[in-house]
Amino acid sequence: MCAFIGPFSLFSENPPLHKKFLALSALLIMAFLNPITAFAAELDGSSLSPLWGVPFIGLLLSIAVGPLLFADFWHAHFGKLALAWVLVLLLPFAAVFGPHAAIAGAVHALLAEYIPFIALLTALFVVAGGICVRGNLHGTPALNTGLLALGTVLASFMGTTGASMLLIRPLIRANDNRRHCVHIVVFFIFLVANAGGALTPLGDPPLFLGFLNGVSFFWTMQNIFWHTAFICVALLVIFYLLDRHYYHNREEQRPPQQDPTLDTALSQLGFDGKFNFVLLLVIIGLVLMSGFWKSGIEFSIMGTPVALQNILRDVALVLVILLSLWRTPDTARRGNDFSWGPIVEVAKLFAGIFITIIPVIAMLRAGEAGAFGGIVRAVSASSGQPINIMYFWITGILSSFLDNAPTYLVFFNTASGDANTLMTILPSTLAAISAGAVFMGANSYIGNAPNMMVKAIAEERGIRMPSFFGYMGWSFLILIPLFVIMSFLFFW
Repeated sequence: MCAFIGPFSLFSENPPLHKKFLALSALLIMAFLNPITAFAAELDGSSLSPLWGVPFIGLLLSIAVGPLLFADFWHAHFGKLALAWVLVLLLPFAAVFGPHAAIAGAVHALLAEYIPFIALLTALFVVAGGICVRGNLHGTPALNTGLLALGTVLASFMGTTGASMLLIRPLIRANDNRRHCVHIVVFFIFLVANAGGALTPLGDPPLFLGFLNGVSFFWTMQNIFWHTAFICVALLVIFYLLDRHYYHNREEQRPPQQDPTLDTALSQLGFDGKFNFVLLLVIIGLVLMSGFWKSGIEFSIMGTPVALQNILRDVALVLVILLSLWRTPDTARRGNDFSWGPIVEVAKLFAGIFITIIPVIAMLRAGEAGAFGGIVRAVSASSGQPINIMYFWITGILSSFLDNAPTYLVFFNTASGDANTLMTILPSTLAAISAGAVFMGANSYIGNAPNMMVKAIAEERGIRMPSFFGYMGWSFLILIPLFVIMSFLFFW
C-alpha cells in the first residue's frame, strides 16, 4: 500500500526531517515527469456564481477567528481545517464540472503556483534561519529604527521573505528585555515584509510577474521610487517616535533573557552559518535565471504547462535547502531558536488558500463578464481612460486578502496587458497597480506570506501578537491614512 503524499501530509510535524525533503523531492520529480495529456486547467470565470467563493471566505474567517475562539484546537488542527475547506470546494466542483476538472484545477494550483511559492519560501526560511547574528545588540529606538531601515533596503534585493527571515530573530533578541515589543514586529511587517520590496522584481512576487510579462527590471525603481520613499520614511519616523515613547517608560525594561549560546562578554557583531550568505546569492540567481532564460521546453500536466527553467529552479531550491541543513553549524540554528513551526503553518494554510482561491481569481479574470464585473468597471472612466486612484485602491484592497501576484496580473491585463504600452503611455496606471499590490499586502496577515511567518516566529519567542482583526486595527490606524495621502500625492 502506498501512502498519499500531498501538501498537508508533506508538512506534518511527525515525519523525520530527511523524509520530508525526500518526499518533497519525489513529489516534484513525479509531478514534472508525469506524461498526462493536456486538459484545460483555465476556468471560465464568466459562468461561475459568487457562491463558489464561499470556501475561500470560510478559510479566511477560520484564520481570523480560529485563534480567538478556539485557540488550542486551532493550533492543533489548522491543517485539517484548511483541508476541510479545500474539500468544501472540490467535492461540489467535481459534482458540477466532473472529477477530472476538479483534479485538473487542483493540479494547476499546486504546480503553477503553490510548489514554486513554497519551494522559494522554504529555501529562504531555511537559509536565512541558518545565519545567526552574534553580539550584544541592545534594542534602543535608534538601533531598532536602523535595523528596520536596513531590512527595508535589503527587501528589494533579496526579497521580502529573505530580508524578513534574516533580520526578525536578531531584532527580537535585541529587544528581549523590552516589555512592549508588539509594535516593533508590526512595523517590521509593514516595512521589511512588504513596502521594502517595491523597487525590483526580486522584492515581491507581483513585480516578478510583471518582469516575466515584459516590464523592464529597473522600471519600478525608476517609477515608484518616490512612492516607496514616502511610505517607508513616514513609517520609520512614526516607528521611531512610538518606540522612543515606550523605551523611556520607566516600566519598559525587564531583566534580559540571556541566550545561553552567546558569550556575555561579546560586544562585536559576528555571524554563524556564513555559508548561507552564498546560498542566498544562489537563490537570487535561480530566481533571475527562471525569469531571463526561456528554454522553450514545456511539460503539460493535466493542462498546466510547466517550463523547464521553472523545473530546474524548484529542484535546485530543494537542493539548496538540503545543502543548508547539511552545512550549517548546529550552534547557528540553536542561536536562532530555529524550528519548523512557522513554515509548517504557512505551508498548510497557503495550500488551502491557493486551491480555494481558484474560482475567485477566475471570476476576476473574466473581467466585466464575471461576477465581479462591477469591480473591473470601477477602474475605468466612461471614456475608457484608466482611473489611477481606483487602480491603486482596488488592486491594494484585493491584494490585502487575495494572493497579490494574480491580483496584480488581473489588473495588469485589465489596464492593457501590453508591457510597452503600460511603461510608456500609461506609466502612472502601472505604478498604481504595482504600488497597490506591494504596499497593501501589509494590511492583513494573509496579504503577503512573510507576514504570517514573522508573526509565527514572534509568537514562538513569547511575543503576544495581535489577532487577525487586531493587526488590521494597526494597519487601519497607521497605513490607511498614509495610503490616502499617497493617493492625492501620486495618483490623483
